[in-house]
Amino acid sequence: DGEIRKKGLIIALYSKTLPSIVRIVINEMDFIKSRDDDETANLIWNDSAVQHEKIAELRNYQRINHFPGMGEICRKDCLARNMSKMIKCQPQEYSFIPKTWIFPAEYTQFQNYVKELRRKRKQKTFIVKPANGAMGHGISLIRNCEKLPAQEHFIVQEYLDKPFLMEGYKFDLRIYILVTSCDPLRIFLYNDGLVRMGTEKYHAPSEANLSQLYMHLTNYSVNKHNENFERDETVDKGSKRSISWFTEFLRTNDYDVSKFWGDVSELVVKTLIVAEPHVLHAYRMCRPGQPPGSDSVCFEVLGFDIILDRKLKPWLLEINRAPSFGTDQKIDYDVKKGVLLNALKLLNIRASDKKRNLAQQKAEAQRRLYGHGSMKKLSAASSDWEKQRHTLERRREELKERLAQVRKQISREEHEKQHLGNYRRIYPPDDKLLLEKYESLLSAAFQTFLAGRAASLQKEMNNPLKRMKEEDILDLLEQCELDDEKLMGKSSRQRGPKPLTAMPECSQTPRRQRPDYLADFTSGSSADNSCSSSDEEEEERRKSGGGGGRGGEKREKKVSYDLGDSKEKNLADPAPSASPTLSGPIRRSISCPRSIASLSSPSEVRALSARPSSTVPVATPLIRPSSATLRSHSLSRSGSAHRVPHSNSLGTIHSHIGDPLINLRSKEQEAELVRQTLAALTAMRIRFPGKTEEEAEAVLDEILDNWKYHKSKVASYWLVKLDSTKQRKVLDIVRTNVRSALQRIWREPDVDSLHLYRLFNRIFNRLLWSHGQGLWNCFSNTGSSWETIFSKSSEVVSPQELQCCRRLVQLCRDCLLVVYKFVSESRGSLTGLSPEWDDTSCTRHYGRGILNLC
Repeated sequence: DGEIRKKGLIIALYSKTLPSIVRIVINEMDFIKSRDDDETANLIWNDSAVQHEKIAELRNYQRINHFPGMGEICRKDCLARNMSKMIKCQPQEYSFIPKTWIFPAEYTQFQNYVKELRRKRKQKTFIVKPANGAMGHGISLIRNCEKLPAQEHFIVQEYLDKPFLMEGYKFDLRIYILVTSCDPLRIFLYNDGLVRMGTEKYHAPSEANLSQLYMHLTNYSVNKHNENFERDETVDKGSKRSISWFTEFLRTNDYDVSKFWGDVSELVVKTLIVAEPHVLHAYRMCRPGQPPGSDSVCFEVLGFDIILDRKLKPWLLEINRAPSFGTDQKIDYDVKKGVLLNALKLLNIRASDKKRNLAQQKAEAQRRLYGHGSMKKLSAASSDWEKQRHTLERRREELKERLAQVRKQISREEHEKQHLGNYRRIYPPDDKLLLEKYESLLSAAFQTFLAGRAASLQKEMNNPLKRMKEEDILDLLEQCELDDEKLMGKSSRQRGPKPLTAMPECSQTPRRQRPDYLADFTSGSSADNSCSSSDEEEEERRKSGGGGGRGGEKREKKVSYDLGDSKEKNLADPAPSASPTLSGPIRRSISCPRSIASLSSPSEVRALSARPSSTVPVATPLIRPSSATLRSHSLSRSGSAHRVPHSNSLGTIHSHIGDPLINLRSKEQEAELVRQTLAALTAMRIRFPGKTEEEAEAVLDEILDNWKYHKSKVASYWLVKLDSTKQRKVLDIVRTNVRSALQRIWREPDVDSLHLYRLFNRIFNRLLWSHGQGLWNCFSNTGSSWETIFSKSSEVVSPQELQCCRRLVQLCRDCLLVVYKFVSESRGSLTGLSPEWDDTSCTRHYGRGILNLC
């Protein structure tokens, strides 16, 4: 008892008949049972759904075992209504629930369906269930549908008359699911459960056996009253068995066990995707001040009832938000104890949470009282400089907030990995293609159920920061620092070797010329010599303070986010002295190390950062020194930073992909594969729909030859009329085809682990930086080059990898120009890609191989 009080975890139990297994588990977890009305309990356990007011009153350190809004899938009529809506927009993905009608609203549709069956001389059996019933009460089977009352409130479902049988008996599966959070959604499946069998041998339904519920129903609450119910405690006998035994049964009989569990997992995730818009909206309404990604005060253990047909396809019967934790048999005790015990361990409820929450509340109150951390509001008389500074500060605060969320999520995932027990996480899945499909369904669910409502939720779903990893956000924060230094008129701090140059382009007209690196690839001559020499001259001008040259002129101008040269302001006007300075650089997280570069002396830095010989372009190991030891802790980059939309309409390359060889390749083999990748990227051309390759080239040349005319139109289209989602879709055209080329060349189905693809991801992120400003900088001489991202990283970039990156940027530039021209010609004006870009012919037209891949 002393140890229990030392741990200090308190549970409040709102239950009239608390199952013994719950008491056993909370004692084993060292919880102290408190009074029912204890408002400070760490954990609140309630047998039934809780009121929204109760959830709103909870403190951040408390946990309660129900989500608001979960009734949208746990009531039979709500489940049928919501599934019907999803079936209309995603019929192929939601084919795991029998046809269902809600009475009395759908009485007429049901009678029309029955008449159509009669016309075809077919007869089916239907099962009638109370709309909010449980435990098998009020369930009946019918074949004569004319006897159904039109005004009663119940649901009618097609009866699955060809189920998978075991020893001649019909059965269903009770699958236990743990939802730990809805913001973001996290779902865990327990690897064991219950197999509940009927107690009479199954025969196809007929007029003679419709009333034999022990044959047709598998509910334990029904069959336990039959004298044939077997309470055998052996593993392979009895009317109730474990799913672990059933899995071995399938494996022994040569069924595909992995496919079976994959189908079950997909059924569960897709069903909870239907609930997510309702649950998240209700949760946000209950917890309006809680920032996204913070610890959830709700969790829920759900019981999914699933039946299998004779082809082993799972069908959803119903979902229980308060599954029974009674332990009539030993198998109940073993399974349900594991469900609860592992769930509470996953939740990571700690006694210190209460003290930490109180400290946070105190700090927040002081911050509000003294106004710390609040940004200065702009007035109508604010200057352009103040507006730009305010935009930059707001952007940086957003990035810092997202960075804190990502690091908290990393810590949470580490705890989950160590305390999974017999659970496994099914959402978000590790399979990136599967994750893309689920995210597409989730987006469709939000559009279906929250159309016109909860605009902030839908906007948050499309926020590109939501898909970024820690290192991507750190890159953007570093870019914020550089932009702030330029805005304040400070000289940029030297962060490593001289930044690499951007691709060559004219100051007035960015003429499309053959890049130097393509000449190097075809003829074997040196690459980028002209670029590097001009860079050296520019550097000399900077050092000598050449006020008459472009370098001096560039120093006198402030960095502007405006489009035209005429809008640039002179920095001679002094900045307000009272303007606050931004805090220091954000350090890489030690919790997610990648490579650690450390040099012992400045001489080593000079040796590594020295320029290479004139026969190769700049591609020395790029190292970012710090004041003490040159260290960089960051996440390994993931391809999900900006996801490729899961769509069959996007152009793809079908090729045989062999087994992953990433760990078996030598440096020479990798260099050869990079060379092949560069050849493939060089061969790619942007195709204009309806035009030949030569005509498409002529279109691009026409735009760039008349750049003064097109510049403002392209800028308005890219930076103003396209939101971040549509900007990402433009670049995803290139990303999708490049990803397919890498899969073909590297024979690697999951290219996210490739170093080259991680570099590509960083470039895509940089091009989308500041609402597309990164790509626009490639058309002008203002702003930061995308290549500066390599000067702040410890990653080694080879010459050919750098050439691949340059070609990738060129493809993105050309892709934007082609999309701009296509939309302007098809509309007669630049009206944006919405809505055709999302749904209709414009996307499909573009998606079918906008890149010619040789």
